Amino acid sequence: RLKAAGYEVEREAFEARGRTVANLVVERCGTTNPDEIVIIGAHYDSAEETPGANDNGTGVAATLALARAFAAREPARTLRFVLFANEEMPWFQTDAMGSLVHARRCRRNDEQVAVMLSLETIGYYDDEPDSQSFASFPPLRLLYPDTGNFIAFIGNVESGPFVRRAVGAFRETTRFPAYGCAIPDVVEGVGWSDHWAFWQEGYPGVMVTDTAVFRYPYYHDPEDTPDKLDFTRIARVVAGLEHVVTHLVDDP
Repeated sequence: RLKAAGYEVEREAFEARGRTVANLVVERCGTTNPDEIVIIGAHYDSAEETPGANDNGTGVAATLALARAFAAREPARTLRFVLFANEEMPWFQTDAMGSLVHARRCRRNDEQVAVMLSLETIGYYDDEPDSQSFASFPPLRLLYPDTGNFIAFIGNVESGPFVRRAVGAFRETTRFPAYGCAIPDVVEGVGWSDHWAFWQEGYPGVMVTDTAVFRYPYYHDPEDTPDKLDFTRIARVVAGLEHVVTHLVDDP
């Protein structure tokens, strides 16, 4: 799909327990600020013995759609799309996690990553009251709805300015419930995706998510199948994310 959109695809290969795996990397070079990079990424593996329709087929589909949307554009900042290997266990937060491999390469090359957006499990919505859980951090119940029909932008405290920018750009252009949260990364769940890897290298990172286990009944389950997904709402979220990415690459 990336080749069909006109990209030259780099296979960023690395070893994991004696096997060669790879991240897939494409980019559009910036016109006025080429040294500043905005990364949009999603992991393409799924948890063992699960089909992974939501986790993370939806994130991959969104990344491909956004890559296609920007294939012929000339962004001010460099825009890079990465599909990551090895986000799930047993690789999660290990040296063989694909996003950590890429983040470390960015740091070795002294690249100026302005921000990384991780698209993680964005396909499940529920309009019933109490469908949204706040099990990991109960005080959030005072600030956010208990109905799981919104998309969330989540970052650590250091990434807070980009959380606000992303949510602001989304709300300005998209009629869809969206909330942002920047809280300490010690809170359970805040770092549960590829944005965590970029935090380790001192880069801002924001996760875009339907909150996964805190809403989705089929998280890491064999029943994580396409019939559970709301494709209309996924499409609306992706349309909103196109505006967010435009804001991040063209409005430094």
